[in-house]
Amino acid sequence: MSRRRTSLFFGLSAIAALALSACAVPAQTPVAQPPAPAQPTPAAGQAKDVKILVSMKGPGGGNPFWAAVERGALEKGKELGVEVIVLAPPAESDVQAQIAQVEDQIAKGVSAIAIAPTDPAALRPVLEKAQAQGVKVLFIDTKGDLPGATFIGTNNELGAKLGADYLCQNLPKGSKVAILQGIITQSTGKARAEGARAGLTACGMNIVAELSAEWDRAKATSVMEDILTRHPDIQGLFASNDNMALGAVEALKNAGVNDKVIVVGFDANPDAAAAILAGEMEATVAQNPYNMGAFGVENALKLVKGERIPELIDTGTELVTKDNAERYK
Repeated sequence: MSRRRTSLFFGLSAIAALALSACAVPAQTPVAQPPAPAQPTPAAGQAKDVKILVSMKGPGGGNPFWAAVERGALEKGKELGVEVIVLAPPAESDVQAQIAQVEDQIAKGVSAIAIAPTDPAALRPVLEKAQAQGVKVLFIDTKGDLPGATFIGTNNELGAKLGADYLCQNLPKGSKVAILQGIITQSTGKARAEGARAGLTACGMNIVAELSAEWDRAKATSVMEDILTRHPDIQGLFASNDNMALGAVEALKNAGVNDKVIVVGFDANPDAAAAILAGEMEATVAQNPYNMGAFGVENALKLVKGERIPELIDTGTELVTKDNAERYK
């Protein structure tokens, strides 16, 4: 082969090789595809990044009810792998302290808030602010003033009527009775007062006093002392929570008339159950504060994940007497 033909052959071979390399994609170097956008699925590995505020009306240290709410929330958070922050104002009447706590947690980036509002109307602006920033909000124990937000708790009006019915069944018609109210601006306090009043009025009881002790045991002792001064022949008392019922019992014992007045409370906390078994109280209405805390955290996480939940989750009520008080100790 001449030198000219050899050069031509190698030149054509090089051109063919270049053409083939331009058309073929080597199998060992696939074209990389951009990753799909990550989806926010807390339950599938991102739950640890979720922070849920459980804002209670009162501290668990001085009230078995709130202690149970706190325990339920923390244990459910541990089970689900989410961070749960439990806060409460120093007293159930300290509205501004609760607002400040909520504002602080919004600034710290909580994902959701499960709240028992001290004053639903006063808490509404800060909770609307939270929603505007994408924070999920639901209510526990006390229904709030936020349209469409889920409420997890007791039908307080029916529960109070259950307690009032016990008085009706164990006292003659026309007996003098009193109602110790909680904080009446709260939906819980209002509903329990209305349920008790309706039940006692319907069966012909003579309601001689309706006074607030603001859910507080010491205040209830003082208020009950005033009631006894004005109505020493009182025969029955409905207290809107067990703390107040137990405070009233102290006043009745001090006056030597504890055995002459039927006392009914609300909450079925361990101290009240013990008082019933000891014969110092007759009855209380049980709700389930542990589940309020646990369901609050569980459903807050569902909202963060984009799931829908019912607007009302009723935790139920039960009348507690000597027959079943042992279960609530």
